[in-house]
Amino acid sequence: MKQVVTFLLLCICSNAYSQDDNYFDRLQAVINSNAVFYNVDGIDITSKSFNSKFNEKDLKKVLRTYKIKKNDPKSKDSELAVDNYVYDKSEILTENLKLNVVYYILDNNTKVTIISFTYTKERDLVFERQFVNDFLTEHIPEKTFVSSSIDSIEFAGRKIGLGGNCRWMNVRNMQCPYYGQMNWSIHKTIESAKQNVEEQFLVTKHKKGGKVISEKSITIIFEGKETIAKSAVYDVTGVNSLLVGMSGAKTLTIYYVAEEIRGRFVSCVLSFWNNDAINESGLPALLEEVMSLKQ
Repeated sequence: MKQVVTFLLLCICSNAYSQDDNYFDRLQAVINSNAVFYNVDGIDITSKSFNSKFNEKDLKKVLRTYKIKKNDPKSKDSELAVDNYVYDKSEILTENLKLNVVYYILDNNTKVTIISFTYTKERDLVFERQFVNDFLTEHIPEKTFVSSSIDSIEFAGRKIGLGGNCRWMNVRNMQCPYYGQMNWSIHKTIESAKQNVEEQFLVTKHKKGGKVISEKSITIIFEGKETIAKSAVYDVTGVNSLLVGMSGAKTLTIYYVAEEIRGRFVSCVLSFWNNDAINESGLPALLEEVMSLKQ
């Protein structure tokens, strides 16, 4: 079974939040075992709790799970209601692109909870704090959560039936073996959506191992709306990955699109291997559900 390398479909974005921003309207989450995955405005968030005490001995074991080291930058957020540590493992990918990976280690009653944020450019401390507080006070609405099994999805206000052949790779990131993969996010503004797909492309372009061998702007029909997308072909022959090797694929075709759909600002990245089941349209079945190539 094939899947697209995780870094190629990483949803990442930076955005500004106010305390009264109703981001719940754009938030989606899925529970997988004892972890919860969230996505909003292109920001990937994960929460997981451990039956550990908030002391030095127990925290060592928890931090080891996330490869957080003693010398990693650490601080405390005094505006949170619980004892905490904040680890910043951000890294500069290129001159104009910074990947932020931030971990909040929280004393959550009798447990230790870790909430991680992954997005690009400058950290958004206001949103991080807002989400952590909403999590701790159990203010995240039940409607945010979707089933971990996929027979259908809600895509920007439209229900799409898929059968039982697909699986979540992350929240709003789904893969259908031999039929393609796509991730998407709902944003507060169209500018945020456009920024997100551009940053996803830059992450792909500068990832070590493979290489982008072609890129161009093309006209597509996305959810019935004519728009411009970025198309790229990524050579994976240099990627040292067991999954890539097992697939037998040599290239990955990727489309990056940002558009307003049914009153929602959507960023979406769609992809397929060169040896997937490609139809006469030039696309595999999953991608055909939301887009077509303009002839």
